[in-house]
Amino acid sequence: MADRKGGKGGRRDVSTSRDETVRLRPGKGRKVSSRRWLERQLNDPYVAEARRQGYRSRAAFKLLELDEKYHLLKKGARVVDLGAAPGGWTMVALEKVGRTGMVVGIDITPIDPISGAVILEGDMHDADTPERLIRALGGPADVVLSDMAASASGHTATDHLRIIGLAEAALDFAEDVLAPGGAFVAKVLQGGTEHGLLSRLKRAFRQVAHAKPPASRKESAEMYVVAIGYRGTPEFPAYDKKPQ
Repeated sequence: MADRKGGKGGRRDVSTSRDETVRLRPGKGRKVSSRRWLERQLNDPYVAEARRQGYRSRAAFKLLELDEKYHLLKKGARVVDLGAAPGGWTMVALEKVGRTGMVVGIDITPIDPISGAVILEGDMHDADTPERLIRALGGPADVVLSDMAASASGHTATDHLRIIGLAEAALDFAEDVLAPGGAFVAKVLQGGTEHGLLSRLKRAFRQVAHAKPPASRKESAEMYVVAIGYRGTPEFPAYDKKPQ
Protein backbone atom coordinates (compact mmCIF):
# COMPACT_ATOMS: atom_id res chain seq x y z
CA MET A 1 0.00 0.00 0.00
CA ALA A 2 1.17 3.51 -0.76
CA ASP A 3 2.05 6.02 1.89
CA ARG A 4 -0.37 8.76 3.00
CA LYS A 5 0.33 10.78 -0.11
CA GLY A 6 -1.08 7.94 -2.19
CA GLY A 7 0.50 5.73 -4.79
CA LYS A 8 0.05 5.52 -8.51
CA GLY A 9 -3.32 7.02 -9.40
CA GLY A 10 -4.00 7.55 -5.70
CA ARG A 11 -4.93 3.89 -5.33
CA ARG A 12 -4.46 2.32 -1.93
CA ASP A 13 -4.33 -1.48 -1.84
CA VAL A 14 -4.38 -3.21 1.52
CA SER A 15 -3.91 -6.95 1.66
CA THR A 16 -2.72 -9.70 3.95
CA SER A 17 -1.65 -13.32 3.64
CA ARG A 18 -3.47 -16.30 5.11
CA ASP A 19 -0.12 -17.48 6.40
CA GLU A 20 -0.02 -14.40 8.63
CA THR A 21 -3.37 -15.07 10.32
CA VAL A 22 -3.18 -14.87 14.11
CA ARG A 23 -5.19 -17.30 16.24
CA LEU A 24 -5.56 -16.71 19.96
CA ARG A 25 -5.87 -19.54 22.42
CA PRO A 26 -8.79 -19.28 24.83
CA GLY A 27 -7.53 -17.41 27.87
CA LYS A 28 -8.74 -17.53 31.42
CA GLY A 29 -11.40 -14.91 31.92
CA ARG A 30 -11.44 -13.99 28.22
CA LYS A 31 -14.90 -14.13 26.64
CA VAL A 32 -15.31 -15.74 23.24
CA SER A 33 -16.64 -12.49 21.79
CA SER A 34 -13.62 -10.57 23.15
CA ARG A 35 -11.21 -13.14 21.73
CA ARG A 36 -12.85 -12.98 18.31
CA TRP A 37 -12.74 -9.17 18.32
CA LEU A 38 -9.05 -9.20 19.24
CA GLU A 39 -8.27 -11.78 16.53
CA ARG A 40 -10.09 -9.66 13.99
CA GLN A 41 -8.12 -6.57 14.99
CA LEU A 42 -4.80 -8.43 14.86
CA ASN A 43 -5.57 -9.88 11.42
CA ASP A 44 -7.11 -6.77 9.87
CA PRO A 45 -4.69 -5.24 7.35
CA TYR A 46 -6.45 -1.87 7.59
CA VAL A 47 -5.80 -1.76 11.33
CA ALA A 48 -2.11 -2.46 10.75
CA GLU A 49 -1.89 0.07 7.92
CA ALA A 50 -3.65 2.75 9.95
CA ARG A 51 -1.11 2.23 12.73
CA ARG A 52 1.78 2.37 10.24
CA GLN A 53 0.59 5.56 8.60
CA GLY A 54 -0.37 7.28 11.83
CA TYR A 55 -4.15 7.36 11.36
CA ARG A 56 -6.18 7.09 14.53
CA SER A 57 -8.53 4.45 13.12
CA ARG A 58 -8.98 2.07 10.20
CA ALA A 59 -12.06 4.14 9.29
CA ALA A 60 -9.68 6.66 7.67
CA PHE A 61 -9.43 4.32 4.69
CA LYS A 62 -13.20 4.34 4.19
CA LEU A 63 -13.08 8.07 3.55
CA LEU A 64 -9.95 7.75 1.41
CA GLU A 65 -11.73 5.18 -0.76
CA LEU A 66 -14.93 7.21 -0.98
CA ASP A 67 -12.92 10.28 -1.94
CA GLU A 68 -10.99 8.34 -4.56
CA LYS A 69 -14.27 7.35 -6.21
CA TYR A 70 -16.30 10.54 -5.82
CA HIS A 71 -13.63 13.28 -5.54
CA LEU A 72 -15.24 14.91 -2.52
CA LEU A 73 -12.32 16.65 -0.83
CA LYS A 74 -10.53 19.41 -2.70
CA LYS A 75 -7.76 21.84 -1.82
CA GLY A 76 -9.04 24.86 0.06
CA ALA A 77 -12.40 23.29 0.92
CA ARG A 78 -14.31 23.78 4.17
CA VAL A 79 -15.27 20.43 5.70
CA VAL A 80 -17.40 19.45 8.70
CA ASP A 81 -16.85 15.99 10.22
CA LEU A 82 -19.82 14.89 12.35
CA GLY A 83 -19.18 11.95 14.68
CA ALA A 84 -15.48 12.57 14.27
CA ALA A 85 -14.01 10.49 17.15
CA PRO A 86 -11.33 9.28 17.29
CA GLY A 87 -10.33 11.54 14.40
CA GLY A 88 -9.43 9.37 11.41
CA TRP A 89 -11.76 11.11 8.99
CA THR A 90 -10.69 14.53 10.25
CA MET A 91 -7.06 13.63 9.58
CA VAL A 92 -7.85 12.53 6.02
CA ALA A 93 -9.90 15.66 5.36
CA LEU A 94 -7.01 17.86 6.59
CA GLU A 95 -4.58 16.14 4.24
CA LYS A 96 -6.90 16.63 1.30
CA VAL A 97 -7.93 20.27 1.81
CA GLY A 98 -4.44 21.45 2.70
CA ARG A 99 -3.42 24.58 4.59
CA THR A 100 -5.88 26.78 2.73
CA GLY A 101 -8.83 24.63 3.79
CA MET A 102 -10.75 24.34 7.06
CA VAL A 103 -11.84 21.19 8.91
CA VAL A 104 -14.16 21.20 11.92
CA GLY A 105 -14.79 17.93 13.76
CA ILE A 106 -17.34 17.24 16.49
CA ASP A 107 -18.33 14.24 18.58
CA ILE A 108 -20.12 13.50 21.82
CA THR A 109 -16.94 11.63 22.79
CA PRO A 110 -13.88 13.78 23.62
CA ILE A 111 -11.29 13.87 20.83
CA ASP A 112 -7.60 14.51 21.35
CA PRO A 113 -6.45 17.68 19.55
CA ILE A 114 -5.55 17.36 15.86
CA SER A 115 -3.15 20.01 14.63
CA GLY A 116 -4.80 22.17 11.98
CA ALA A 117 -8.39 21.19 12.80
CA VAL A 118 -11.02 22.73 15.05
CA ILE A 119 -12.30 20.05 17.44
CA LEU A 120 -15.56 20.45 19.34
CA GLU A 121 -17.31 18.23 21.88
CA GLY A 122 -21.08 18.07 21.56
CA ASP A 123 -24.22 16.21 20.52
CA MET A 124 -25.88 16.89 17.16
CA HIS A 125 -29.24 16.78 18.92
CA ASP A 126 -28.33 19.69 21.21
CA ALA A 127 -30.01 22.92 20.17
CA ASP A 128 -26.80 24.95 20.16
CA THR A 129 -24.64 22.46 18.23
CA PRO A 130 -25.40 23.71 14.68
CA GLU A 131 -24.61 27.31 15.65
CA ARG A 132 -21.35 26.26 17.32
CA LEU A 133 -20.31 24.42 14.16
CA ILE A 134 -21.29 27.31 11.92
CA ARG A 135 -19.28 29.80 13.97
CA ALA A 136 -16.24 27.49 13.98
CA LEU A 137 -16.47 26.93 10.23
CA GLY A 138 -16.51 30.64 9.45
CA GLY A 139 -18.21 30.31 6.09
CA PRO A 140 -20.32 27.96 3.98
CA ALA A 141 -19.24 24.31 3.97
CA ASP A 142 -18.15 22.51 0.83
CA VAL A 143 -18.52 19.05 2.39
CA VAL A 144 -20.45 17.69 5.36
CA LEU A 145 -19.35 14.23 6.49
CA SER A 146 -21.23 12.06 8.97
CA ASP A 147 -19.79 8.81 10.29
CA MET A 148 -22.19 8.98 13.24
CA ALA A 149 -23.63 5.71 14.52
CA ALA A 150 -25.62 4.76 17.60
CA SER A 151 -24.58 1.83 19.78
CA ALA A 152 -25.94 -1.42 18.33
CA SER A 153 -29.00 -2.76 20.12
CA GLY A 154 -28.99 -6.15 18.43
CA HIS A 155 -32.44 -5.40 16.98
CA THR A 156 -32.11 -4.71 13.25
CA ALA A 157 -35.16 -2.49 12.87
CA THR A 158 -34.23 -0.39 15.91
CA ASP A 159 -30.63 0.05 14.77
CA HIS A 160 -31.85 1.07 11.32
CA LEU A 161 -34.16 3.74 12.74
CA ARG A 162 -31.43 5.08 15.02
CA ILE A 163 -28.87 5.50 12.28
CA ILE A 164 -31.43 7.02 9.90
CA GLY A 165 -32.27 9.52 12.65
CA LEU A 166 -28.60 10.50 12.89
CA ALA A 167 -28.32 10.78 9.10
CA GLU A 168 -31.40 13.02 9.04
CA ALA A 169 -29.92 15.24 11.76
CA ALA A 170 -26.72 15.48 9.71
CA LEU A 171 -28.72 16.37 6.59
CA ASP A 172 -30.67 19.04 8.50
CA PHE A 173 -27.35 20.65 9.36
CA ALA A 174 -25.93 20.17 5.85
CA GLU A 175 -28.91 21.92 4.25
CA ASP A 176 -28.25 24.95 6.48
CA VAL A 177 -24.51 25.28 5.79
CA LEU A 178 -23.61 23.73 2.43
CA ALA A 179 -22.59 26.02 -0.38
CA PRO A 180 -24.19 25.38 -3.77
CA GLY A 181 -22.44 22.43 -5.39
CA GLY A 182 -21.43 21.01 -2.00
CA ALA A 183 -21.34 17.34 -1.02
CA PHE A 184 -22.78 15.25 1.80
CA VAL A 185 -21.76 11.78 3.07
CA ALA A 186 -23.54 9.86 5.81
CA LYS A 187 -23.38 6.36 7.26
CA VAL A 188 -26.52 4.23 6.87
CA LEU A 189 -27.22 0.49 7.04
CA GLN A 190 -27.75 -2.01 4.24
CA GLY A 191 -31.36 -2.71 3.49
CA GLY A 192 -31.98 0.63 1.85
CA THR A 193 -32.01 4.21 2.99
CA GLU A 194 -35.40 5.21 4.37
CA HIS A 195 -37.65 6.60 1.63
CA GLY A 196 -38.07 9.97 3.33
CA LEU A 197 -34.32 10.55 3.65
CA LEU A 198 -33.62 9.38 0.11
CA SER A 199 -36.34 11.63 -1.30
CA ARG A 200 -34.88 14.63 0.52
CA LEU A 201 -31.43 13.87 -0.82
CA LYS A 202 -32.64 13.54 -4.40
CA ARG A 203 -34.46 16.88 -4.18
CA ALA A 204 -31.49 18.66 -2.63
CA PHE A 205 -28.60 17.18 -4.66
CA ARG A 206 -27.93 16.49 -8.32
CA GLN A 207 -26.42 13.03 -7.72
CA VAL A 208 -27.15 10.50 -4.97
CA ALA A 209 -25.53 7.07 -4.59
CA HIS A 210 -25.00 4.30 -2.07
CA ALA A 211 -21.45 3.00 -1.58
CA LYS A 212 -19.70 0.37 0.50
CA PRO A 213 -15.97 1.14 0.44
CA PRO A 214 -13.59 -1.85 0.52
CA ALA A 215 -12.38 -0.84 3.99
CA SER A 216 -15.88 -1.44 5.37
CA ARG A 217 -15.86 -4.98 6.71
CA LYS A 218 -17.84 -7.44 4.57
CA GLU A 219 -19.77 -8.73 7.57
CA SER A 220 -20.79 -5.21 8.55
CA ALA A 221 -24.19 -3.87 7.48
CA GLU A 222 -22.82 -0.34 7.21
CA MET A 223 -22.68 1.56 3.97
CA TYR A 224 -22.68 5.21 3.00
CA VAL A 225 -24.98 7.51 1.12
CA VAL A 226 -23.07 10.01 -1.02
CA ALA A 227 -24.82 13.12 -2.32
CA ILE A 228 -23.06 15.52 -4.70
CA GLY A 229 -24.02 18.87 -6.16
CA TYR A 230 -26.10 20.66 -3.54
CA ARG A 231 -28.85 22.69 -5.22
CA GLY A 232 -29.72 25.02 -2.35
CA THR A 233 -28.56 28.46 -1.36
CA PRO A 234 -28.44 28.45 2.45
CA GLU A 235 -28.39 31.48 4.67
CA PHE A 236 -25.71 31.85 7.30
CA PRO A 237 -27.22 33.77 10.21
CA ALA A 238 -24.51 32.76 12.67
CA TYR A 239 -21.43 33.76 10.67
CA ASP A 240 -21.44 37.35 11.87
CA LYS A 241 -21.73 36.35 15.51
CA LYS A 242 -18.60 36.46 17.58
CA PRO A 243 -17.71 33.26 19.50
CA GLN A 244 -18.93 33.32 23.06
